Amino acid sequence: MKKFRFKLISLFLAVMMVFCLSGCSESQTRMMFGTGGTAGTYYSYGGILAQYMKTYAGVRTTAVSTGGSKVNIQSIQDGDFQLGFTQSDVMTYAWNGTRAFEQDGPTHDFRTLGALYAETVQLLTMDEDITSVEDLRGKRVSIGQAGSGTYFNAVDVLEGAGMTIEDIKPQYQSFEDSKESLKDGKIDAAFIVAGPPTSAITELATTNGVNLINIDGTVRDNILSKCPYYKTYTIPADTYPGQAEPVNTITVQATVVVSAQANEDTVYKLTSAIFDHVDDITKENAKGAELKLETATSITTVPYHAGAAKYYAEHGITVNTDE
Repeated sequence: MKKFRFKLISLFLAVMMVFCLSGCSESQTRMMFGTGGTAGTYYSYGGILAQYMKTYAGVRTTAVSTGGSKVNIQSIQDGDFQLGFTQSDVMTYAWNGTRAFEQDGPTHDFRTLGALYAETVQLLTMDEDITSVEDLRGKRVSIGQAGSGTYFNAVDVLEGAGMTIEDIKPQYQSFEDSKESLKDGKIDAAFIVAGPPTSAITELATTNGVNLINIDGTVRDNILSKCPYYKTYTIPADTYPGQAEPVNTITVQATVVVSAQANEDTVYKLTSAIFDHVDDITKENAKGAELKLETATSITTVPYHAGAAKYYAEHGITVNTDE
Protein backbone atom coordinates (compact mmCIF):
# COMPACT_ATOMS: atom_id res chain seq x y z
CA MET A 1 0.00 0.00 0.00
CA LYS A 2 2.84 2.41 0.87
CA LYS A 3 4.55 1.64 -2.46
CA PHE A 4 1.26 2.27 -4.27
CA ARG A 5 0.79 5.60 -2.52
CA PHE A 6 4.38 6.56 -3.27
CA LYS A 7 3.92 5.77 -6.97
CA LEU A 8 0.61 7.65 -7.03
CA ILE A 9 2.16 10.72 -5.41
CA SER A 10 5.14 10.55 -7.77
CA LEU A 11 2.83 10.31 -10.76
CA PHE A 12 0.79 13.28 -9.48
CA LEU A 13 3.91 15.39 -9.00
CA ALA A 14 5.17 14.49 -12.46
CA VAL A 15 1.85 15.48 -14.05
CA MET A 16 1.81 18.77 -12.12
CA MET A 17 5.36 19.53 -13.20
CA VAL A 18 4.48 18.95 -16.85
CA PHE A 19 1.38 21.12 -16.42
CA CYS A 20 3.39 23.87 -14.79
CA LEU A 21 6.08 23.83 -17.44
CA SER A 22 3.44 23.89 -20.16
CA GLY A 23 1.68 26.81 -18.51
CA CYS A 24 4.92 28.68 -17.97
CA SER A 25 5.86 28.16 -21.60
CA GLU A 26 2.50 29.51 -22.78
CA SER A 27 2.78 32.58 -20.57
CA GLN A 28 6.22 33.32 -21.93
CA THR A 29 4.95 33.18 -25.51
CA ARG A 30 1.82 35.27 -25.08
CA MET A 31 2.13 38.90 -26.16
CA MET A 32 -0.24 41.85 -26.34
CA PHE A 33 0.29 43.98 -29.45
CA GLY A 34 -0.90 47.62 -29.27
CA THR A 35 -2.03 48.95 -32.64
CA GLY A 36 -4.25 52.02 -33.19
CA GLY A 37 -7.78 53.14 -33.93
CA THR A 38 -10.03 50.85 -35.97
CA ALA A 39 -10.12 53.28 -38.93
CA GLY A 40 -6.32 53.43 -39.28
CA THR A 41 -3.65 51.22 -40.84
CA TYR A 42 -2.13 50.12 -37.53
CA TYR A 43 -5.20 48.15 -36.51
CA SER A 44 -5.83 46.24 -39.74
CA TYR A 45 -2.15 45.59 -40.43
CA GLY A 46 -1.41 44.69 -36.83
CA GLY A 47 -4.08 42.00 -36.89
CA ILE A 48 -2.41 40.36 -39.89
CA LEU A 49 1.08 40.54 -38.36
CA ALA A 50 -0.24 39.03 -35.13
CA GLN A 51 -1.44 35.99 -37.06
CA TYR A 52 1.95 35.52 -38.71
CA MET A 53 3.68 35.83 -35.34
CA LYS A 54 1.38 33.17 -33.94
CA THR A 55 1.79 30.82 -36.90
CA TYR A 56 5.51 31.14 -37.58
CA ALA A 57 7.01 32.28 -34.26
CA GLY A 58 4.77 30.26 -31.95
CA VAL A 59 3.89 33.44 -30.05
CA ARG A 60 0.25 33.87 -29.04
CA THR A 61 -0.01 37.49 -30.17
CA THR A 62 -3.20 39.50 -29.61
CA ALA A 63 -3.59 42.74 -31.59
CA VAL A 64 -5.47 45.37 -29.59
CA SER A 65 -7.06 48.64 -30.76
CA THR A 66 -5.51 51.57 -28.85
CA GLY A 67 -4.96 55.31 -28.94
CA GLY A 68 -1.80 54.78 -30.98
CA SER A 69 1.89 55.54 -30.66
CA LYS A 70 2.21 57.15 -27.23
CA VAL A 71 -0.28 54.82 -25.55
CA ASN A 72 1.49 51.77 -26.96
CA ILE A 73 4.88 52.87 -25.62
CA GLN A 74 3.40 53.69 -22.22
CA SER A 75 1.65 50.31 -22.13
CA ILE A 76 4.95 48.55 -22.81
CA GLN A 77 6.51 50.64 -20.05
CA ASP A 78 3.71 49.57 -17.68
CA GLY A 79 4.11 45.92 -18.64
CA ASP A 80 0.59 45.65 -20.10
CA PHE A 81 1.80 45.22 -23.71
CA GLN A 82 4.92 43.56 -25.09
CA LEU A 83 4.64 44.85 -28.67
CA GLY A 84 3.33 48.02 -30.23
CA PHE A 85 3.15 50.17 -33.33
CA THR A 86 4.59 53.66 -33.04
CA GLN A 87 5.65 56.49 -35.28
CA SER A 88 9.42 56.88 -35.51
CA ASP A 89 9.18 60.48 -34.31
CA VAL A 90 7.09 59.56 -31.23
CA MET A 91 9.47 56.78 -30.21
CA THR A 92 12.27 59.33 -30.42
CA TYR A 93 10.33 61.65 -28.09
CA ALA A 94 9.85 58.76 -25.66
CA TRP A 95 13.50 57.75 -25.66
CA ASN A 96 14.71 61.33 -25.16
CA GLY A 97 11.89 62.50 -22.88
CA THR A 98 10.82 65.35 -25.15
CA ARG A 99 7.50 66.68 -26.46
CA ALA A 100 4.78 64.11 -25.70
CA PHE A 101 7.03 62.59 -23.02
CA GLU A 102 8.48 65.78 -21.60
CA GLN A 103 6.37 65.70 -18.44
CA ASP A 104 6.94 62.02 -17.63
CA GLY A 105 10.56 61.93 -18.72
CA PRO A 106 12.35 59.42 -20.96
CA THR A 107 11.56 55.72 -21.03
CA HIS A 108 14.02 53.03 -22.13
CA ASP A 109 11.69 50.10 -21.52
CA PHE A 110 11.31 49.37 -25.23
CA ARG A 111 13.52 48.54 -28.19
CA THR A 112 13.10 48.68 -31.96
CA LEU A 113 12.02 45.53 -33.76
CA GLY A 114 11.80 47.12 -37.20
CA ALA A 115 10.43 49.97 -39.31
CA LEU A 116 7.73 48.59 -41.61
CA TYR A 117 6.35 51.29 -43.90
CA ALA A 118 6.06 54.99 -44.60
CA GLU A 119 3.53 56.67 -42.33
CA THR A 120 2.40 59.60 -44.37
CA VAL A 121 1.18 63.02 -43.25
CA GLN A 122 -2.08 63.45 -45.18
CA LEU A 123 -3.89 66.79 -45.08
CA LEU A 124 -7.40 66.53 -46.45
CA THR A 125 -10.31 68.90 -46.99
CA MET A 126 -13.63 69.24 -48.74
CA ASP A 127 -13.33 73.05 -48.82
CA GLU A 128 -12.38 74.25 -52.31
CA ASP A 129 -10.91 77.43 -50.83
CA ILE A 130 -8.19 75.43 -49.07
CA THR A 131 -5.41 74.63 -51.52
CA SER A 132 -2.30 75.03 -49.32
CA VAL A 133 -1.18 74.74 -45.71
CA GLU A 134 -1.30 78.54 -45.38
CA ASP A 135 -5.01 78.46 -46.21
CA LEU A 136 -5.68 76.68 -42.89
CA ARG A 137 -5.38 79.99 -41.06
CA GLY A 138 -8.60 80.65 -39.15
CA LYS A 139 -10.10 77.31 -40.18
CA ARG A 140 -11.48 74.45 -38.07
CA VAL A 141 -8.81 71.79 -38.37
CA SER A 142 -8.61 68.34 -36.78
CA ILE A 143 -5.04 67.83 -35.58
CA GLY A 144 -5.41 64.43 -33.92
CA GLN A 145 -5.90 63.58 -30.30
CA ALA A 146 -3.94 65.76 -27.86
CA GLY A 147 -0.38 64.49 -27.45
CA SER A 148 -0.69 61.97 -30.29
CA GLY A 149 1.80 61.54 -33.10
CA THR A 150 -0.64 63.19 -35.47
CA TYR A 151 -0.87 66.19 -33.15
CA PHE A 152 2.88 66.82 -33.26
CA ASN A 153 3.02 66.20 -37.02
CA ALA A 154 0.31 68.86 -37.45
CA VAL A 155 2.27 71.25 -35.22
CA ASP A 156 5.40 70.71 -37.35
CA VAL A 157 3.51 71.33 -40.60
CA LEU A 158 1.92 74.50 -39.26
CA GLU A 159 5.30 75.75 -38.05
CA GLY A 160 6.75 75.00 -41.48
CA ALA A 161 4.21 77.46 -42.86
CA GLY A 162 5.04 80.05 -40.20
CA MET A 163 1.94 79.30 -38.12
CA THR A 164 1.02 77.85 -34.75
CA ILE A 165 -2.07 76.13 -33.35
CA GLU A 166 -3.28 79.56 -32.26
CA ASP A 167 -3.65 80.49 -35.95
CA ILE A 168 -6.29 77.80 -36.49
CA LYS A 169 -9.34 76.51 -34.63
CA PRO A 170 -7.95 73.15 -33.49
CA GLN A 171 -10.16 70.08 -33.11
CA TYR A 172 -8.70 67.08 -31.29
CA GLN A 173 -10.26 64.13 -33.07
CA SER A 174 -9.50 60.54 -34.03
CA PHE A 175 -9.32 59.50 -37.70
CA GLU A 176 -12.87 58.15 -37.60
CA ASP A 177 -14.24 61.30 -35.95
CA SER A 178 -12.33 63.48 -38.41
CA LYS A 179 -13.91 61.62 -41.31
CA GLU A 180 -17.41 62.06 -39.92
CA SER A 181 -16.83 65.72 -39.02
CA LEU A 182 -15.61 66.51 -42.53
CA LYS A 183 -18.61 64.71 -43.98
CA ASP A 184 -20.99 66.69 -41.74
CA GLY A 185 -19.26 70.02 -42.35
CA LYS A 186 -18.23 70.41 -38.71
CA ILE A 187 -14.56 70.92 -39.61
CA ASP A 188 -12.81 72.37 -42.64
CA ALA A 189 -9.73 70.14 -42.83
CA ALA A 190 -8.01 67.28 -41.04
CA PHE A 191 -4.58 65.79 -40.57
CA ILE A 192 -4.47 62.01 -40.83
CA VAL A 193 -1.10 60.31 -40.42
CA ALA A 194 -1.15 56.73 -41.68
CA GLY A 195 0.01 54.58 -44.54
CA PRO A 196 -1.96 55.33 -47.70
CA PRO A 197 -4.43 54.14 -48.75
CA THR A 198 -6.06 54.82 -45.38
CA SER A 199 -9.55 53.37 -44.98
CA ALA A 200 -11.06 56.53 -43.46
CA ILE A 201 -9.87 58.63 -46.42
CA THR A 202 -10.86 56.00 -49.00
CA GLU A 203 -14.38 55.90 -47.59
CA LEU A 204 -14.67 59.68 -47.58
CA ALA A 205 -13.29 59.96 -51.12
CA THR A 206 -15.73 57.33 -52.32
CA THR A 207 -18.87 58.73 -50.72
CA ASN A 208 -18.30 62.50 -50.65
CA GLY A 209 -15.11 63.32 -52.49
CA VAL A 210 -12.05 64.84 -50.84
CA ASN A 211 -8.98 66.90 -51.74
CA LEU A 212 -5.47 66.11 -50.51
CA ILE A 213 -3.28 69.18 -49.98
CA ASN A 214 0.38 69.21 -50.98
CA ILE A 215 2.94 69.73 -48.22
CA ASP A 216 5.91 70.80 -50.29
CA GLY A 217 8.08 73.73 -51.32
CA THR A 218 9.27 76.09 -48.59
CA VAL A 219 6.91 74.54 -46.03
CA ARG A 220 8.44 71.11 -46.49
CA ASP A 221 12.00 72.46 -46.63
CA ASN A 222 11.45 74.21 -43.28
CA ILE A 223 10.14 70.99 -41.71
CA LEU A 224 12.99 68.82 -43.00
CA SER A 225 15.66 71.25 -41.82
CA LYS A 226 14.26 71.27 -38.30
CA CYS A 227 13.09 67.65 -37.90
CA PRO A 228 15.50 65.07 -39.39
CA TYR A 229 13.17 62.12 -38.76
CA TYR A 230 10.89 63.26 -41.60
CA LYS A 231 11.42 62.24 -45.22
CA THR A 232 9.85 63.36 -48.46
CA TYR A 233 7.06 61.22 -49.88
CA THR A 234 4.74 61.24 -52.87
CA ILE A 235 1.30 59.66 -52.72
CA PRO A 236 0.82 58.23 -56.24
CA ALA A 237 -2.10 59.33 -58.36
CA ASP A 238 -5.21 57.14 -58.05
CA THR A 239 -4.31 56.02 -54.53
CA TYR A 240 -7.77 57.31 -53.61
CA PRO A 241 -10.93 57.57 -55.74
CA GLY A 242 -10.94 60.84 -57.66
CA GLN A 243 -7.26 61.59 -56.95
CA ALA A 244 -6.01 62.31 -60.45
CA GLU A 245 -2.64 63.82 -59.50
CA PRO A 246 0.18 62.69 -57.20
CA VAL A 247 0.38 64.47 -53.85
CA ASN A 248 3.67 65.63 -52.35
CA THR A 249 4.06 65.41 -48.60
CA ILE A 250 6.29 64.14 -45.77
CA THR A 251 6.48 60.90 -43.87
CA VAL A 252 7.79 59.23 -40.75
CA GLN A 253 8.24 55.47 -40.31
CA ALA A 254 5.61 53.14 -38.90
CA THR A 255 7.69 51.07 -36.50
CA VAL A 256 7.11 48.03 -34.33
CA VAL A 257 8.71 48.24 -30.89
CA VAL A 258 9.06 45.47 -28.35
CA SER A 259 9.63 45.29 -24.62
CA ALA A 260 13.28 45.50 -23.65
CA GLN A 261 12.61 42.52 -21.35
CA ALA A 262 11.43 40.24 -24.16
CA ASN A 263 13.43 37.07 -24.71
CA GLU A 264 16.09 37.37 -27.43
CA ASP A 265 15.13 34.13 -29.17
CA THR A 266 11.45 35.10 -29.13
CA VAL A 267 12.13 38.49 -30.72
CA TYR A 268 14.34 36.82 -33.31
CA LYS A 269 11.42 34.54 -34.24
CA LEU A 270 8.99 37.48 -34.34
CA THR A 271 11.27 39.36 -36.73
CA SER A 272 11.65 36.28 -38.89
CA ALA A 273 7.88 35.73 -38.91
CA ILE A 274 7.47 39.11 -40.59
CA PHE A 275 10.39 39.38 -42.99
CA ASP A 276 10.50 35.75 -44.11
CA HIS A 277 6.89 36.01 -45.33
CA VAL A 278 6.75 39.33 -47.16
CA ASP A 279 4.98 37.99 -50.24
CA ASP A 280 2.23 36.32 -48.24
CA ILE A 281 1.70 39.37 -46.04
CA THR A 282 1.50 41.59 -49.12
CA LYS A 283 -1.37 39.47 -50.46
CA GLU A 284 -3.32 40.31 -47.32
CA ASN A 285 -2.36 43.98 -46.96
CA ALA A 286 -0.81 46.32 -49.54
CA LYS A 287 1.58 47.74 -46.94
CA GLY A 288 3.42 44.43 -47.05
CA ALA A 289 5.01 45.59 -50.30
CA GLU A 290 7.02 48.11 -48.25
CA LEU A 291 8.58 45.45 -46.03
CA LYS A 292 12.27 45.72 -46.82
CA LEU A 293 15.30 45.03 -44.65
CA GLU A 294 16.80 48.38 -45.63
CA THR A 295 13.70 50.15 -44.32
CA ALA A 296 13.43 47.93 -41.27
CA THR A 297 16.95 48.80 -40.17
CA SER A 298 16.74 52.55 -40.89
CA ILE A 299 15.95 53.67 -37.32
CA THR A 300 18.89 55.50 -35.73
CA THR A 301 17.34 57.22 -32.70
CA VAL A 302 16.38 54.15 -30.61
CA PRO A 303 18.42 50.93 -30.20
CA TYR A 304 17.25 47.64 -31.65
CA HIS A 305 16.39 44.59 -29.59
CA ALA A 306 19.20 42.01 -29.64
CA GLY A 307 16.82 39.41 -31.09
CA ALA A 308 15.95 41.60 -34.06
CA ALA A 309 19.62 42.56 -34.47
CA LYS A 310 20.52 38.86 -34.70
CA TYR A 311 18.06 38.36 -37.56
CA TYR A 312 19.33 41.40 -39.47
CA ALA A 313 22.96 40.37 -38.91
CA GLU A 314 22.21 37.04 -40.59
CA HIS A 315 21.17 39.09 -43.62
CA GLY A 316 24.31 41.21 -43.63
CA ILE A 317 22.99 44.30 -41.84
CA THR A 318 24.35 45.61 -38.54
CA VAL A 319 22.12 47.73 -36.30
CA ASN A 320 22.73 49.54 -33.04
CA THR A 321 21.74 47.71 -29.86
CA ASP A 322 23.50 50.02 -27.40
CA GLU A 323 21.77 52.58 -25.20
